[in-house]
Amino acid sequence: MSVQESVQVTRDAEMSEAILKIKDVTRTYFMGDQEVNALRGVSLNINKGEYVAIMGPSGSGKSTLMNTIGCLDVPTSGSYHLEGVGVNEMSEDQLAEIRNEKIGFVFQTFNLVPRVSVFQNVELPLIYKGVPKRKRREIVEKAIASVGLEDRSDHKSNELSGGQRQRVAIARALVCEPSIILADEPTGNLDSKTGEEIMVLMNRLHEKGHTIILVTHEDEIAEHAHRIVRLRDGLIESDTRS
Repeated sequence: MSVQESVQVTRDAEMSEAILKIKDVTRTYFMGDQEVNALRGVSLNINKGEYVAIMGPSGSGKSTLMNTIGCLDVPTSGSYHLEGVGVNEMSEDQLAEIRNEKIGFVFQTFNLVPRVSVFQNVELPLIYKGVPKRKRREIVEKAIASVGLEDRSDHKSNELSGGQRQRVAIARALVCEPSIILADEPTGNLDSKTGEEIMVLMNRLHEKGHTIILVTHEDEIAEHAHRIVRLRDGLIESDTRS
C-alpha cells in the first residue's frame, strides 16, 4: 500500500467515527401561553471530519438544532452525545467547559470585543482555559497566521473590514483545537465576494481534517459542504451527501 493510500484509509476510518450523536431530540418552549415544538424528534449522527450544512426555512428548527449541538441549549427529551459523552444532564459550568474546549463558534455577527486587538480577541478562549501566557502566544500566532492576518495582529477589531473580522472569529474558533467548528450564517453580514473568500478558508480548514457544521439559508453557501441536512417543522426533511 502506498503512503497516499495509507493516508486515505486512515482518513476514511476517522470519518467512520460519529463525533456527535443526536437521538429522538425534542425541544419545547413557551412564548407566553403558546407552546412551541421547535424540534419534534430529531436523530442525527455526524462523523469526524465531515462537512455538513444544516438548512431550513424560518421556524424549521435549524437554529434550535444549532444551539443544541453547540451546548447553548439542552433538549426537552432525547439524548445528545458529543465524543461519546452525554451532555443532557450536565451543569451550566460543565456545558460552558464543553463549549470552550470542544466547539469553535463562528457567528454571523462576529462577536468580537471591539476595542482590543486581534491578538487579544483570539487569545480569550485560551485565557478562560488557563493556558500559560508563553504557550498562548505560540498558539495565537499560529491561528492568526492560518487565516492570513499576521500583519493585522495588533489592530483593534473595530479597525478591520467585515471579512477580516470574520477571519479573526475563525482564528479564535481554532485556538482550543475544538472537535467541531460550528458556523452560524458565517457569510450573512458580508458581500458576496468577501463571503466566497471566507468559504474558501472554511474549505481549507475542512481539507486539514476539521469537522465543520455550517448553518445557512443560502444554497450557494451550503453547496460548499459535502452533506446537506434540511429541516422543516422541527423534523429532518432530507439528508443528502455529495
